[in-house]
Amino acid sequence: MNFGQKVKIKDVCLLVEDIERTVDFYVNKLGFKMRRRAEGFADFHNDGVILAAWELGHINAHTGVSNRTSPRGAHKVCIAVELGSPDEVDGYYKSLTASGVPFYGEPADYIWNARCAYFTDPDDTLWELYAWLDGGPGDYHEEHAK
Repeated sequence: MNFGQKVKIKDVCLLVEDIERTVDFYVNKLGFKMRRRAEGFADFHNDGVILAAWELGHINAHTGVSNRTSPRGAHKVCIAVELGSPDEVDGYYKSLTASGVPFYGEPADYIWNARCAYFTDPDDTLWELYAWLDGGPGDYHEEHAK
């Protein structure tokens, strides 16, 4: 059985230090709507993959998973959001910056043929807003991976 070819990723769960701080950021700064809220846990409505947050102390107490945190500024995951146009990247950059979302810099065009902007949440989860430039992502085929 080839696990990677058989399963469908449905949820991304961020492991966070403070669930209240996380909920405040995702609801009040990014505009997510709450789907479920429980002790140490929250998830949010989304049109794609379900985004959830689970407090490290809570998951540790119930499952034994480590509650060890990463040093500030260390990134272990990047959540990428594809937008419809480079102008949308610029628009979201402006509106989110006005809401207090901390970006690494202004949107820019990168060598992988996309316009991107990067920000972090309170637990240093890295987010990428991107849109393909003319020509799209290029012509990639599985035989190139060999």
